[in-house]
Amino acid sequence: MTHPCIVIQSPTLTLSKMEQIAAIAQANQLILQGAHAGLLVDVDINSIEEVKLLAKVSKADFAFFPQSLANWSDIKVLAMDMDSTLINIECIDEIAAIAGRKAQVATITEAAMRGEITDFAESLRRRVAMLEGVPASALEKVYQEKLFLNPGAEYLLQKAHEAGIKTLLVSGGFTFFTERLQARLGLSETHANTLEIDEKGLLTGRVLGPIIDAQAKAHYLEALAAKAGASIQQCIAIGDGSNDLLMMEKAYYSVAYRAKPIVQDKARFSINHCGLDAVINWFMPDEH
Repeated sequence: MTHPCIVIQSPTLTLSKMEQIAAIAQANQLILQGAHAGLLVDVDINSIEEVKLLAKVSKADFAFFPQSLANWSDIKVLAMDMDSTLINIECIDEIAAIAGRKAQVATITEAAMRGEITDFAESLRRRVAMLEGVPASALEKVYQEKLFLNPGAEYLLQKAHEAGIKTLLVSGGFTFFTERLQARLGLSETHANTLEIDEKGLLTGRVLGPIIDAQAKAHYLEALAAKAGASIQQCIAIGDGSNDLLMMEKAYYSVAYRAKPIVQDKARFSINHCGLDAVINWFMPDEH
C-alpha cells in the first residue's frame, strides 16, 4: 500500500507552519525531521498544488513522493555538478577576475547556464580564450581564497559514502579544482576539462582534449550507474545550469539546486532555501 508523502523543510520553518501545511495536506501524520523539517505522511494528492504554493510563499523547500519514501540505503549513485552546485563559485569567472576580465567572461557563463547559448563547448572555448596569458598560479589562488563548499555539501557526501553510495563530480569546469575536491572529499569519480599551460607557467587560452559538455555529463552518470548496477530510481543528480539537464534526466532524483529557471522547470525536485543535505530528508534512514 502506498502512502503519498511530502517533505517540507527550510532553515526558518517553524513547527506551527509545518502543522498548518500538514492540515492543508490532510496528512495522517507529521513526523519531525529535526527542528526545521517535516515529513507529511499519507497526504491527499488533490492538495499537492496548494501545499506547493504555500511552501513557496513560506520560503520552504517542497518535495512530493507519490509512493512514499525510499530507503537511503537503496541509492547507489550520487552525481553532482561542481560550479555553483557543489561549490559557491563559477571557477572560470574567478580566474578571469584575476586577469581583470570577469565581466566579459561572466556574461557568457550566465547566458550558457540559462540555456541562451546552446553550444556549451563553443561558449567554454570563447571564455577560456579570454584567459590567455593568465599565470597558472591564479588557479591555486582561486582555490585557496574564493572556493568554498556550498552549505550541506560535506555532510551529504559523508552520509553518501557511509551508505556505500558512489559519488560522481562531473563538471564543465576544470580538473585543477575537481582533482583537489576529490582528494578532499573522497569522491569516487571526477571528470572535467583540462586547461593548457605553457612552459612559462601561463594559461594558453585553450583546453586539452574533448570538452565535458551536457552529453558527456550524462554519459559519465550512465557509465557509473552501469558499473554500480544502479537503476534510474537509484540515482541522484544535482545541478544548477542548463548543461546539467541531460545528466539529470538519467536520475529519478533530479535536483535543481538554487538553479536557473529552465532547470527548476525540468527537475523533479528543487532546493532553493536549504543546504544540499536537504536531500537526505527525502529518504528513510539507513537501517542499522
